[in-house]
Amino acid sequence: MKLNFALMGASGYIAPRHMQAIKETNNNLVAAYDPYDGIGIMDSYFPDAKYFNELERFDRFIDKSRNEKSNKIDYVSIASPNYLHDSHIRFALKNDCNVICEKPLVLNPNNLHQLIKVQSETKKKIYTILQLRLHSQIIKLKKEIDLALSKDPDKIFEIELTYITSRGPWYDMSWKGDIAKSGGIASNIGIHFFDMLYWIFGDFKENSTFLKTAHSNSGFLILKNARIKWFLSIDKRYLPMSVSLKNMTTYRSIRVDEKELEFSKGFVDLHTESYSKIISGEGFGVEQALPSIEIVSLIRNQSISKNKFNAHPFVL
Repeated sequence: MKLNFALMGASGYIAPRHMQAIKETNNNLVAAYDPYDGIGIMDSYFPDAKYFNELERFDRFIDKSRNEKSNKIDYVSIASPNYLHDSHIRFALKNDCNVICEKPLVLNPNNLHQLIKVQSETKKKIYTILQLRLHSQIIKLKKEIDLALSKDPDKIFEIELTYITSRGPWYDMSWKGDIAKSGGIASNIGIHFFDMLYWIFGDFKENSTFLKTAHSNSGFLILKNARIKWFLSIDKRYLPMSVSLKNMTTYRSIRVDEKELEFSKGFVDLHTESYSKIISGEGFGVEQALPSIEIVSLIRNQSISKNKFNAHPFVL
């Protein structure tokens, strides 16, 4: 039986990935909401889906559907700006819907603790997209690390993480350039990397931040089994020459004990795989999302360290 979905933030950058995932898992998008009506992409996936550009009318539709068996919304997918996730998740739960929300689930740990209570009260479930846990190269890396730790549980890996994804002047003019709305670079583009690192190398111990600007963040993160020099940026000037010469705009790299793992490819179908796992009961929930949200919240509020002994090479 097909499940019914509604989508909030339907005209956003990542929304087509959600539309594609709903379609490829053989389900139905019943309704979509976004204040911006440049949303013709819907015709490529669900041309018959109802569209609302006013939250009040979308709210009324979702509320009415609760009592209609054939139109009952099973999941609300949320691809809206980061600062709205908390409110939109609450909206969905209180309308008797499960939730699939883009990362970061929320900007601050306190918000997540409150959502756990709402989730318990409504008996519905919050899921998030942590696609790096499904990336073939990252899964392979985790297996290698797990094997090494089975032989030496106290081993500490030396890690260098670099992620550069070029963005133009529009970024600063959008909600993403407003730290109160996006959470800043660490939250907006780094959250899934911090989740991945926690997933592989264990519990958080400490972090020092060496660089914190509107376009770049960098620091030194210590986890149970890793010491990590990390660098995140939307500034194309940091792209390696080998990447720029290929006219590529994104560079992802993890160096583990001097061994390079470049994983810029392999992201195409990870939203669809995420949806498949969620629908089958294997999705990532609030508990899995919390550690990375705690890390990026700390980075956002942390003072710059003057001692750059363990800084990423791009900072030195």
